[in-house]
Amino acid sequence: MKRFFAQCYIWLLLIVLYAPIVFIAVFSFTESKVLGNWTGFSTKLYANLFSGDMQGGGSLMHAIQNTIVIALIAATISTILGTIAAIGLHNMRGKGKQAITFLNNIPMLNPDIITGVSLFLLFVFLHISQGYTTVVLAHITFCTPYVVLSVLPRLTQMNPNIYEAALDLGATPFQALRKVLIPLLKPGMISGFILAFTMSLDDFAVTFFTRGTIGLDTLSTYIYTDARKGGLTPELRPMITIMFVGILILLIIINMRKIRNSKTTAE
Repeated sequence: MKRFFAQCYIWLLLIVLYAPIVFIAVFSFTESKVLGNWTGFSTKLYANLFSGDMQGGGSLMHAIQNTIVIALIAATISTILGTIAAIGLHNMRGKGKQAITFLNNIPMLNPDIITGVSLFLLFVFLHISQGYTTVVLAHITFCTPYVVLSVLPRLTQMNPNIYEAALDLGATPFQALRKVLIPLLKPGMISGFILAFTMSLDDFAVTFFTRGTIGLDTLSTYIYTDARKGGLTPELRPMITIMFVGILILLIIINMRKIRNSKTTAE
């Protein structure tokens, strides 16, 4: 009975989590402007999304472009900074390491709205004009700690003598970093990049407070503005479906690679 109720609980939790997404995906294949009103199977919303033939289509496509570009820039720079920070943190000893680890965890535990307001006040204090640059800087700020946590376990599992051996064999510190450490840390760096990219795509509060008044929109701020007008653009339904399916396929590929690598290691 305990196993039965445990399985029922898990399935109930999965249904609650994924039912809204399935609901949106189903109604992305109908032309109805009202979510929940089925008017027959149609792929017109998908056609409108890719052609931009819709009300506010240009604004939506610009928001999607801004979201992807900002996420790519923030994830790339965060991966570089987070990897360097993780290597430095791993080589620290004593209370200093504990203190830095504690400080690294604070941005992840801190509510997004506090982070957004804090960065907003910082940019105002420094007289930095808010816009594209401040949004990218803000995203790098809250994404980097996630990369650090993704890379640190790989450093812990790594043989600590490999780097020293490379130096003893005549490699410069940069060559040892590029040819020894980076290949070993690559799985953690990829995981950190994907996590940072996802966090940047998902962010609303930090972007809202740091974008300024120049009309810069990401997908999250566009949806917020659209919802305040009294309803969501129907073409958002196929866009959400495509994003969900894309992330699902990416996760399946990553998990399959992990399973294949674990089997290869076991053999």
